[in-house]
Parts: sequence; C-alpha cells; structure tokens
Amino acid sequence: MNDIRRTILWVVFGFSMILLWDKWQIHNGKPATFFPRPPAATAPADPGASAPSGAAATAMPPTATPSAPAAAAPAAVPSAAVPTATTAATPAASMGQVPGGAQAASTAQRLEITTDVLRVRFDDLGGTIVFAELRQHRGLTDQSKPFVLFDESRDRVYLAQTGLIGAADAAGFPTHKTPMRAADGPRTLTDGANELVVRFESEAVSGVQLVKTYTFKRGAYAVSVAHEVRNVSAQPLSPKLYVQLMRDGNKPPGESSFYSTFTGPAVYTTEAKYQKVEFADIEKNKASHAATSTDGYVAMVQHYFASAWLMPTGTARELFTRKVDTNLYTVGAILPVGTIAPGAAATQTVTLFAGPQLEKVMAQLYPNLELVKDYGWFTVLSKPLYWLLDQLHTYIQNWGWAIVALVVLLKIAFYWLNAKAYQSMAKMKAIGPRIMEMRERLKDNPQQMQQEMMRIYREEKVNPMGGCFPILIQIPVFIALYWVLLSSVEIRHAPWILWIKDLSAPDPFFIMPIIMTATTLLQTALNPVPPDPLQAKLMWFLPLAFGIMFFFFPAGLVLYWITNNVLSIAQQWVINTRMGVPPQFNLPKFS
Repeated sequence: MNDIRRTILWVVFGFSMILLWDKWQIHNGKPATFFPRPPAATAPADPGASAPSGAAATAMPPTATPSAPAAAAPAAVPSAAVPTATTAATPAASMGQVPGGAQAASTAQRLEITTDVLRVRFDDLGGTIVFAELRQHRGLTDQSKPFVLFDESRDRVYLAQTGLIGAADAAGFPTHKTPMRAADGPRTLTDGANELVVRFESEAVSGVQLVKTYTFKRGAYAVSVAHEVRNVSAQPLSPKLYVQLMRDGNKPPGESSFYSTFTGPAVYTTEAKYQKVEFADIEKNKASHAATSTDGYVAMVQHYFASAWLMPTGTARELFTRKVDTNLYTVGAILPVGTIAPGAAATQTVTLFAGPQLEKVMAQLYPNLELVKDYGWFTVLSKPLYWLLDQLHTYIQNWGWAIVALVVLLKIAFYWLNAKAYQSMAKMKAIGPRIMEMRERLKDNPQQMQQEMMRIYREEKVNPMGGCFPILIQIPVFIALYWVLLSSVEIRHAPWILWIKDLSAPDPFFIMPIIMTATTLLQTALNPVPPDPLQAKLMWFLPLAFGIMFFFFPAGLVLYWITNNVLSIAQQWVINTRMGVPPQFNLPKFS
C-alpha cells in the first residue's frame, strides 16, 4: 500500500464525515457547509419569555432600563451550596439572581476609550463593556476595518458583564443593569503613558455602593477590573460578585463552517481540566462542566480569538452556563466578597482577557489559558509543532516560508520511515508486470490467482503492506500540523509571496489548489499500478475530488500539502533510481 493510497483513504473517510455533518446541519436548520448563507442573529426576546426550565421566577431589577430590543429574562444563579458532582450548577433562589439578557442599545451615555491595541466602549448601565475593537487585527468580512470582538448591535450580542447578588430584599444589589457614573479622567492612552484607568460608581442600592475600576495597560489585551463594594447600610452585608460573558449562539460573521472550529463557552479548572460546552448542550439543559473550584477561568471561544474572566487562584467560585434568551447564552462565575461591616468596604479584583489567541502571551498571563486555542484531539503533538513553527518564523520572518521549512524538517525527521515505504513500493513496481501477467492468465480462477500472488510475494521477499506502516505513523503528526496551521492567529492575514496576501484565506485565483492537485496526480502516476482495475481507476479519480476540497482550504494549509507532495515525489524518485527501478509514469486506462 503506497503513501498516496493511504492518504486518499483517510480523505475519503473525512470527506464522507463532512458530507454527513453537512446534511445534519441542514436537517437541524443550520447553514449548509458548502456555500452557506450567513445566519441571522436573533435579537433578545421580551423579558421573561424564556427563563430556563426549573429556574426560580424573578423580576427584572428595578434599575434596569431596557430599550429595543428588550432585555432578556433573568436567569437563576447556581446554588450556594457546594456541589460535589462535576456538572453544571443547578438553580436556586437562596443566593439571589444573576440578571440575564443584554441591556440593548441604551439611551444613556456611552463612554469610549482607546489604547494602542484596543478601542472600548462602555455603557453607563453597569459600566459594562458593550464594544471592543482589536486595533491590530483586521476584520474578516471587511479588512479595511479593525476586528470587533465585543459588540451589542442588531446583528450581534457579545458582552462582558459583572455585578453583585445576594441581597435580601427585592431591590437587589447593583448589577450590570444599574446606572453608574463615570469619573472624569483621560480617555486615550497617550504617548509615554503605560496605563489608562476608567472608574464607574453606582448609587447605593439595598445599602451597597459598587465602584468598578478598569485598568488598561499598554500592549495588553488583559484588563484588570477591581470591584470595590461599600456597605453604606447599618448592618453587615455579604454580597457576592458575579462575572459572566454573554454571547449569541451564531458563528462569527464571515467565518466558514467548512473548518468546523469550535465556537462557544469553555470552563477550566485544575481538577476537571479544560472543558468545552456546546451551545446546543446548554439549549437542552445537558451542559456538563465543573460546578465549583478554587482556581481556573471561564471563557467564550471562537476561531482565532477569545474572551475570559481570570479569577484569583485560591478563591472559591461557582461556575455556571445557561441560556438566558432565544439564541443568547452565558458562561460565568460567582465569587465571595466576604462579610462587610457597616461603613466598611471590600474589593474583589478579576481580570478580563479579550483578544487574539496568541499562545505565548496567554500562557504567561494565566495558567493554562493557552488551552482556549483549540487543537482538537492532537494537542500533545500540535503544541511542539507550533513551538517549532514559531521558532522558524523568528529567523525567517515570513509565515509562508516558515511552513515550508517546517515540512522540510518533518520530512527529514521521517526520512528513514519514508525510505522503507518507498523501497517497498519500488519492489512492488518491479514485480508489477509479472503480477499483471499472472492475473490475466488466471482471471477465471480467483483462488489460484490469490495463491500464485502470495507465492510471488514470498519468492521476491515483498511485503505488500510494507509501505503502509511507516505512513500510518506519520499521519497523526501531519493531522496535528493541520490543526496548528488552522488555529494559529499569527497566520491570519499573513502574506506569503506575490498574490498570496493572506495565508488563512483560500487562494483567490485557485492557483495553489491546482498545483496541489497536479502534484497529487503526479504521485499517483509514479506509484505502482494496483492489480485491481477498479482500484486503479479509483486511484485517479480520488485526487481530483481531493483537489476540489482544497479550493476551500486556507492557502497556508494548501502550501503545507504542496510542499509535502513535492518532497515526497523527490524522495520517491531518488529511491526508485537507486534501487534500479527507473521512475515511469503509469497513466490511467479507463477502457
């Protein structure tokens, strides 16, 4: 069995799975994989329209001032008791309620700040970030504009919210729907300044005043958010802080569903490790993840970018996911602030990360935050491959040539394995005419034909499966490399040469997919002709089908495959020549 044959068998299997998945998407009312129509975001429904099943009935906080579209129904918080099961926390009324839904385009004042890497807009309802633009990353659908992560518009809902719960009376404590005043101060990170501070202060609600202080630092996508809780009542109070990320369940605008990258919530704890949560599982009340911990984070993940609430290690927290409205979901955590005496104050500080999935930056920021960069099942192989690719880029300074260099190094590492495979193929090619003559002579006696074929293999000391095992060993490595190239934001909008201006997008002129198809066909022509005529014909058809798939693939992935093909052809040519089996092109016969 030769290299391309095994590769194609894997491709056929994968392509079949894609087609089945495509039909399943359509069956469930989702966009088709091929040429999908952009999904229409669903605006939040009327208050109270979709409170989760089993949630305690609650009212909108009296300070909320929603306008069209209306804010979603509040959702219950996790139980105050510490569950022992590693599942999503269950609702209970004992701790109060986390208000659900996004405050829609408010008529209140909005404040905008700008740093070297971020442009952020706040709403004075809760001092909530309702817009975040990553200034050093271009948009997917419109590359003339910066990429927008957080947004609150007619088409998208994606917000980072915080507030307090645990009040004994119906008024509640200040939440993300409570009006807050912004303190005077600079709104732009000026030259020479290393940080920018934005402060919001609420009125007292149920005896508690909340002061939020956002601290932005130069070059950082991590924002420190300090919550100062002041007890202005005459009795001790024990409020709790909630932090949550709210998002609609749609794929990012312009994102191709062909790559099947994950979009949705994620929870990390030391005990349960990294857990992705599908929107569909939240919808069906089947979400399963750690419910409590003293470390870790909650995140909202999409291709190339992520947001996360990073909480102090050693602080107990309850973790939750829930649906708060039609096509609107949250992931969050509840942390204690402690008992606050009358006239005293306590502060709980958390960090909001909102930015690109730069692996080295995330690893330094918070333990295991880099896991939001999704490598699928091949993380153990993908991480060292990414490290090597990054090191190569440090010297080459071009991601396209770094990809080429990485494939060259992998081919060198697997040289002897490939040599064994190609030597086996060369032997098969040498005895090919003898096998073909025997098959023609004994075509009416299949049993004798099989026995004769086994005899020839024994005499010539040929193992027909000799080319398979070395290739099988390499398949996980190249699949892992596929995920590295697919997941690395550094390759997004990175140019290579000439017309390839973006290695993360398909070749605009389809030149590279055509070259890839041509090299695959050339490999097929150099391989021994399979004894089975039907198989021989199929071996010529499948590279064409394979090539069509690559018309939709990012140019970086196609470049990796072309490089691998060219090096494989060169190695096969050299080995065949050394073994005295002159390379020849075995053209198809369809008669």
